[in-house]
Parts: sequence; C-alpha cells; structure tokens
Amino acid sequence: MNYIDLRSDTVTHPTPEMREAMANAQVGDDVYHDDPTVNQLEADAAAMFGKEAAVFVTSGTQGNLCALLAHCQRGESAIIGDTSHIFRYEQGGMAQLGGILPHTVPVQDDATLRLSDLEAAINPDDEHKPVTRLVALENTHNSAGGIPVSADYTRLVAQFARRNGLILHIDGARIFNAAAAFGLDAKSLVDGADSLSFCLSKGLCAPAGSVLVGERDFIRRARRARKALGGSMRQAGVLAAAGLLALHTMRDRLIDDHENAQLLAEGLSEIPGIAINSQHTNFVFFSLSAAVDMTLDEFVGALRQEYNIYMSPYAGEQGQVRLRTHYWIDREAINKIIAAVNAVLT
Repeated sequence: MNYIDLRSDTVTHPTPEMREAMANAQVGDDVYHDDPTVNQLEADAAAMFGKEAAVFVTSGTQGNLCALLAHCQRGESAIIGDTSHIFRYEQGGMAQLGGILPHTVPVQDDATLRLSDLEAAINPDDEHKPVTRLVALENTHNSAGGIPVSADYTRLVAQFARRNGLILHIDGARIFNAAAAFGLDAKSLVDGADSLSFCLSKGLCAPAGSVLVGERDFIRRARRARKALGGSMRQAGVLAAAGLLALHTMRDRLIDDHENAQLLAEGLSEIPGIAINSQHTNFVFFSLSAAVDMTLDEFVGALRQEYNIYMSPYAGEQGQVRLRTHYWIDREAINKIIAAVNAVLT
C-alpha cells in the first residue's frame, strides 16, 4: 500500500494467503447447497458459536436484515438502540422491506441498553399496539466508540428476553474484537442469544461477506429472506475460501489492532490542538481544539494531499474524526500518522 487508510476497517483487502485460497477454492452452486467451501464456512461458524446452522450472506447489513425478516412478522416491533447500526446505518430496511417497527431505546455510555428501558419498550397485549417480538444488541458498538459489551451483560439481556417471550439478536459485526478485548472465547459473548451476525470483511480482512448463525429452522427462514433480497450466490466458494482463513487465522491478531489504536491515541494526545475523545478496541475518536485555525475537512484534506493518509470526519457526530486500525496499519504506519498530524497542525 502506498497510502495509509484509517477511514474504517472495511478498507482491508485480502492477504496473499487469502488470494491464493480464493484462486484454488473448490466451488459449486450454493443455491443448491453444492458449494463445499461455503458449506465448510457455514459449518465452522455455527460450531464456533454453538449454534445449529449458519448462512453466508453478502454483508453485515444483509445479515441483520435477514435475521429480522426471519424472526419477525410484518407489523411487529423490535427493540433496538437509538444509535445502533441497524437503526442509523441500514436505511431502515427492517421497516422498508419487512414492515417491522423499530422501537428505539437510549444507548448508554458503556454501549448497553438499560433493562428498565427494555422493560418499558415492551408493548402490552393490546390490539391497538404492535406485538413486541425482538431485542437487538450490538457488540462492539460502532457509534459508542467501539466499546465491547460484556458476556455478563449479554446473559442478563438473554434472561430478560426469555422471561418476556422475546427473541435476542446480536449484531456482532465486530464480535471478535470484543472477544479479543475481554480475552474470551467469542462463543461466551453470545450465550443465550437466538442469532448472531458477524462480519468477515472488517478486521478479519476477508474481501466480502458476513455469516448469520442460529437454530436450523431460523436459518432456513433466513435463507428464504436472503433469496428475496437478491443475496443468494452461486459459486460463492471463491469468497468463502477467504472467509475460512479469516475465521480461523485472523481472530487472534485483533489484539494487535487494539494495541496500535492505543498507541495512536497516546501519540495524537501529545500534539497541541488534538483532543482525544475516546479509544476502545480498534477505534479512536478525536476532535480539533478551538485554537486550531482549520476545519476538519481542511485538516483531513491536508493529510490526504500531502501525506497520503486517509481520514474522514465522522458522520455520526459532528466535529469528530473516527479512526480505525486494522491489519494493514502497523507500528511504522502509526508513527507516520502521528508525525504527519503534528506537521499539519504546526
């Protein structure tokens, strides 16, 4: 790479080993369940999380939408965080395509949803109100700054859901980052959840794809939803081959991204004009102080034009820049970023 890209961990591209695996992948028609590489990816993902089955989907957004369409009927309600990815960044697909009503509750500073808020969001058995069917969590939580959500909290929500006859879905796009942060097996972070979607194409470095796991009958319904959304693929083993390597070889190194994010935050914090707002897992959020005589757009533009360093103001919160470290951001890159930011501001 002749540039340094911190805009997201979605910018990762496949490793040489992944490219080789893709070139040599055994393939078949996945719609007929004939692609052996996709079948292996789905089986391994289901086993990793202690679930009965899995389905390979094109993206995290599609995985979440397939889950909601499989769990909920039109006119039913799902409880989600007011800053969750499902609510903020998935174009309201649950309502557009599923007729599912989002009932938002506040996301707390630690990325959790208060149980009292969840309780209050459950509609009574009243013909005037939609039936409350599902609650969704996000781990790690994007808009909360990449904060990982603990296994203990998730179990509490799972118990709450069971007591109230609700389904628990986890948007685990970065569930392996959460596992790395806590030093836990990722399976423990979804204990009691009915379904989980996770991404292969972010910190795990695969070029595309996510996996949705759950009980067998749920996955059967999710496959039907995937077909309706145009997400059924044919010789998808080419992508699944990279996904298998991502799943089995890239999880343990995510702690490197977290350590690099911490080093980046520490280095930037020493530069006059930079205010670090938060640093969790592979996320760093910062602002420019009032003393800096340039806008955020001018700042990131200078970094790009003069140093080939890509950043972008964070759309979720005005006045902030969000950085994400990933496989292609090493210690040398961290030092270059800190030096370039210092040069631009001085």
